[in-house]
Amino acid sequence: MSSEPAIVVSNLQKSYRLYHRPFDRVREALSFSDRRFHTEFHALKGLDFEIQKGETVGLIGPNGSGKSTLLEILCGTLAPSHGSVKVDGTIGGLLELGAGFNPEFTGRENVYLNAMIFGLARDTIDEKMEAIEAFADIGDFVDQPVKTYSSGMYVRLAFAAMIGVAPDILVIDEALAVGDVRFQRKCYRHFRDLQNKGATILFVTHAVDLIRTHCTRAIQLNEGQIASIGAPKMVVQSYLESMFSVENGVENQIANSGTPDLEKGSIPESSMSKLKRATHNSNEHRWGDGRASIIDYTISSNGSDDLIEVLRGGEVEIKIMVEFYENLDGLIYGCTLRTLDGVTVFGANTRSRHLQIRSRCKGDIAEIIFQFRVNVLPGEYFISLGVAEDSERSDQIAIDRRYDMLHLAVRGGPDDFGMADLEMKIREES
Repeated sequence: MSSEPAIVVSNLQKSYRLYHRPFDRVREALSFSDRRFHTEFHALKGLDFEIQKGETVGLIGPNGSGKSTLLEILCGTLAPSHGSVKVDGTIGGLLELGAGFNPEFTGRENVYLNAMIFGLARDTIDEKMEAIEAFADIGDFVDQPVKTYSSGMYVRLAFAAMIGVAPDILVIDEALAVGDVRFQRKCYRHFRDLQNKGATILFVTHAVDLIRTHCTRAIQLNEGQIASIGAPKMVVQSYLESMFSVENGVENQIANSGTPDLEKGSIPESSMSKLKRATHNSNEHRWGDGRASIIDYTISSNGSDDLIEVLRGGEVEIKIMVEFYENLDGLIYGCTLRTLDGVTVFGANTRSRHLQIRSRCKGDIAEIIFQFRVNVLPGEYFISLGVAEDSERSDQIAIDRRYDMLHLAVRGGPDDFGMADLEMKIREES
């Protein structure tokens, strides 16, 4: 990765005028006074950041946060209201479905048109056309008008055409989400090839595991502003916190150290036991509104307690103790296993299992047990545990989430590769 910036964004702003009625546009245009008939909507509010050459940056945030607007400005299809964008190199964008192709032209004609816009000579496109067709894999439809394509076929050809012209910077909105799973996997494998060649990639997704797996850095947008920027794991945590925070917007987060005031819905100091378990990760990321707390846990396997490693394929039991400071119902208890780089191996909760969970009263201490077999390959893993409240408005409200709370090593077995242990047997018949 180069230390030279591929993209420099300075004080980038984008505003739109919103009119209550179409006629208000005319009234404002013909008005001799300074009276306004519109309100201002600020889609982007002074963004400042740089993307270095060779970086793969994930852009994440809720709907309406300004992600697509930012990408359109970067690709030059939308003008900013204020600020500047400097791009070093050719930039190719795969934005919303339907953009960039003429529906009346055939797929092949659109590929040539797209490549010529990038300045490629026709003979150069001729040399690339076979590879583009093979990557898109839409058969004879390449010579049919694009208006006859399904959304999946369109994305296949659009992505193949874009990588065929080999831009220095590849910008992708969530268009890939409409493609089938096999094609998505094909695209992400190609991301690896582009990264190895030093290309710069910026893409939007709501899939946090893709951010963790493919990105060197991430940017979180919220209401047109940068909410967080940095390492993928940190940005993803910030995004999840914002998505599952208290509905009234009050940030009653449980800090990794220190004890917030109980009046704000946080955990009282007397209940925050100093865990001395061998598996406890002191650098865990803890947050929630504090109406209950995971005060302790035990972990055992094959009769051994408080272990720091487990044999591949062994049975594990984790018991958590949860203390309640308010009367609560609609409770959800969850457990997630992740790799060191944050890729989710497995996760489950009581809601996804359709389990009936009892309501709890202030002062209760509940014991919840998770039992599973560690059918994963040898390596280092983190286990996250959490308590949440079911919510129709925001899916769930975090009460006490402890990300990467436990550090567990898995040992034993042959030198297979991957993550999951499928207990494969190999034999030669003759």
